[in-house]
Amino acid sequence: MVCAPGGIVILARVLPGEERSTPVQQLPLGSQGLVTSALGLGCMGMSAFYGGATEAGSVETIRRALDTGITLFDTAEAYGPFANEELLGRVLGADRGRVVVASKFATDFADDGTPIGLDGSPEHARRAIDRSLSHLGTDHVDLWYLHRADPNVPIEDTIGAMAEAVTAGKARAIGVSETSAETLRRAHATFPITAIQSEYSLFERDAEHNGVLDTARELGIGFVPFSPLGRGFLSGNITRKDGLPAGDARRNLPRFSDEAIDANLRIVDALTVIADEKGVTTAQLALAWLIRAGTVPIPGTTRASRVEENVAAADVVLTDGDLDRIEAAAP
Repeated sequence: MVCAPGGIVILARVLPGEERSTPVQQLPLGSQGLVTSALGLGCMGMSAFYGGATEAGSVETIRRALDTGITLFDTAEAYGPFANEELLGRVLGADRGRVVVASKFATDFADDGTPIGLDGSPEHARRAIDRSLSHLGTDHVDLWYLHRADPNVPIEDTIGAMAEAVTAGKARAIGVSETSAETLRRAHATFPITAIQSEYSLFERDAEHNGVLDTARELGIGFVPFSPLGRGFLSGNITRKDGLPAGDARRNLPRFSDEAIDANLRIVDALTVIADEKGVTTAQLALAWLIRAGTVPIPGTTRASRVEENVAAADVVLTDGDLDRIEAAAP
């Protein structure tokens, strides 16, 4: 272990498949005082959208994440609905106090989970935080996101109600997800925003071009990429759309279409060449690229072995030459 200037701890590199002797490093997420592991665990796929998850496998995955030192666990009331928050709350149990739980709200739901519609009203925000706390079995969330902004409600009104939750101790910090740069600025002007969550990966670079990433950096707002492995493409496990589980929502995404999949796999192949030369997996290369960019990715998985692979990405060193080659492979 090496201590760098400023007190930042740099861990000795751990090769894929080796056992980590130290947990993944903890770093500030944004400038509002929240500290998390260099990457987190996205829990969505354990309860929604992708299919194929089992209760036992999900429990093992969360427990393995805790063992590796991951402290950021990402969920939302929409994942299920409710089921993912309930799962995470059950598994964390006595470990709740040593982790950062991030959840989200936006769509209102009936008590049975039937979606009612997008609702950014202050009244809904107040109901939603109490419902999430009940499902998680906790008295607070560490990071509470607005999952999607309601175009019919001024962002200032929604953020103002979320700030009430911070004042009341129900949330320690707030964030937004999938907003424009302008909306991010307005939200931050209303109450300090700790993090923004948006899709960002070597397959999805819009955040670099729409001003969101630069705005977050300017304002000291942490950036949390979801789907950091291109919704599975960069894991190296996807070769054909028909290999996805029945009911998997990715079957409807353009990048998985018959017209696009071969071209996208060629990008994966080019990245795999670079990864092989460095002795890492393609997934680790993709995650290391995001960590190098100063973001905190939250790769999702339902397999404990994948957690160990993903965590090792925090130890991968990318040189400027590596970054140039990666950019050429996935511009």
